[in-house]
Amino acid sequence: MQMPDPNQAIIARKAHLVARLKQVLPDGAVIHSDNEVRAYECDALTAYKCPPMAAVLPATTAQVAAVLRICHEEAVPVVPRGSGTSLAGGALPTADAVILGVARLTEVIETDYDNRFIRVQTGRTNLSVTGAVEQDGFFYAPDPSSQLACAIAGNIAMNSGGAHCLKYGVTTNNLLGVTMVTMEGEIVEIGGAHMDSGGYDLLGLICGSEGQLGVVTEATLRIIAKAEGARPILLAFDANEVAGACVSDIIRAGLLPVAIEFMDRPCIAACERFAKAGYPDCEALLIVEVEGSDAEIDDQLAKIKAIAATHDPVEMRESKSEAESAAIWAGRKAAFGAMGQINDYMCLDGTIPVSELPFVLRRIRELSAEFGLDVANVFHAGDGNMHPLILFDANKPGDLNTCEALGAEILKLCVEVGGCLTGEHGVGIEKRDLMHVQFDAADLEMQVRVKDVFDPGWLLNPAKVFPLDVTEARRAARDVPQRQTQDAAIA
Repeated sequence: MQMPDPNQAIIARKAHLVARLKQVLPDGAVIHSDNEVRAYECDALTAYKCPPMAAVLPATTAQVAAVLRICHEEAVPVVPRGSGTSLAGGALPTADAVILGVARLTEVIETDYDNRFIRVQTGRTNLSVTGAVEQDGFFYAPDPSSQLACAIAGNIAMNSGGAHCLKYGVTTNNLLGVTMVTMEGEIVEIGGAHMDSGGYDLLGLICGSEGQLGVVTEATLRIIAKAEGARPILLAFDANEVAGACVSDIIRAGLLPVAIEFMDRPCIAACERFAKAGYPDCEALLIVEVEGSDAEIDDQLAKIKAIAATHDPVEMRESKSEAESAAIWAGRKAAFGAMGQINDYMCLDGTIPVSELPFVLRRIRELSAEFGLDVANVFHAGDGNMHPLILFDANKPGDLNTCEALGAEILKLCVEVGGCLTGEHGVGIEKRDLMHVQFDAADLEMQVRVKDVFDPGWLLNPAKVFPLDVTEARRAARDVPQRQTQDAAIA
């Protein structure tokens, strides 16, 4: 994956920059030694690494603003970073960049149960948001697989979802407002503790913008009262395409489970060895969870079982207790860790119409054979958010390139059937050069103009989202003004 050459003039001024940053941040908040910055050389897409010039860990919005003002004056690129769990390289630095981590922004600022919102600093982890309100019968709905570690900042940047997004939506459906700091260091409030704001939907613009427009330091999130109860059912089938057809029929019937999760044989086997969940011997399984009162749950599950029965399932296993529910979910919750014990892998997240699941699963199997790399499938089937895991050997010459090529073909397939490149992981560096597949030149130009407005110097999160040729052309057009800014700052 190609990255732009670092600006050596910026690197030459590292000591000057570090000194300025130390003036506005507390002791220990500026990390700049060669050994220490290696902790920030990559995110969860570990195939690509580059140590940053420095990293900073502010603890308040005011400190974030001070850092960005300095970097803007010095024309230094800034890479915002949550917990570093991005699977798309969204927090990969360049050698001339400063990582701005939000890990110390962890406070709960306000909780309002009457109006059902919580306001938090965005370094707080996803799961700890629910942890702050669950004792009072509430929860925060988006639940990425990395929810124990991932930060709200990253969830907002990538518009993350999770297993329960079928019913409750992804981050944008649960985000009410943000405090954001622009590259110039201006603090702005967008949205707030209410359902909708007047005027342009700037909040919708910010959510999913991948750190291209500003650094979000605080978020007002919707919290939801817990349902009376929930119960999963495990459905096992003898073919991926049959399981996919069952998902399509469930959605077509107008049912709305809280989750429909899919796993194929390679993933089932890995998860069974890892979590010992007691999964059946089958080619594909679905975990379908519904919630509500006991009567509602019984009614929904009866309809789902009737639909599944038309697809000749290998097994239908309805949970009868909390322990059985935990066992059904155990393997799915451990899927990514379990697959990591087998081999290196790249996890994609293209999204497709649910009706296309049988066809796409068949084509992925064919592409896997064509490229000679195994692919395991585990994904949020209810909303067509695919997660093919392409297995490769990082130590085998050429394997990573083959993996990238196979991944590109799978993502192109998603677009061809009416889907899109990313459902929740973001574009990052992984998909940036495939943006031409989904968007024509006019579409991309419109997106680029939005970036121009919020970040005229193109300093925020460089070499992400937009095709590299587009990014470099934009940055080159601003190179002279940036050099003038640098000269003025030094003078």
